[in-house]
Amino acid sequence: MIARIWTGATRAVDADFYQQYMREVALPGYEGVAGNRGVLMLRRDRDDERTEFTMITVWDGLESIIAFAGPDPDRAVFYPLDEQYLIERDLSVRHYDVYAGSWPEQA
Repeated sequence: MIARIWTGATRAVDADFYQQYMREVALPGYEGVAGNRGVLMLRRDRDDERTEFTMITVWDGLESIIAFAGPDPDRAVFYPLDEQYLIERDLSVRHYDVYAGSWPEQA
C-alpha cells in the first residue's frame, strides 16, 4: 500500500467553505477510483490567518494512483475551485510505503 500526501492552505475566512467543498468534490473523487483504501482530510488553523489542509489518501499501489492522478503520479490533482480558494498549495505530492497501521474501532 502507498500513502499519498498533499497540503494546501486557504484564508481562514474561506476554510469552512473549502472544507465542505472537499467533502463534496474531492472525497467522491478519491472514493470513485478502484484501489483507494481510504482518505484522511486534515485541517488546522495557523497563526497567520490561514487554515492548512492536508489530504492523506491510501492506495493499493502505483497503478491505482495513476488511475486517479494521471501519468505523472507525483503531480497534485486540483479541482475547479482550488484556484479561487487555495493561497498556498503543493504542486506535487509525497508518497510513502505503508508498512503498518491500525485504527481503533468506533464505540
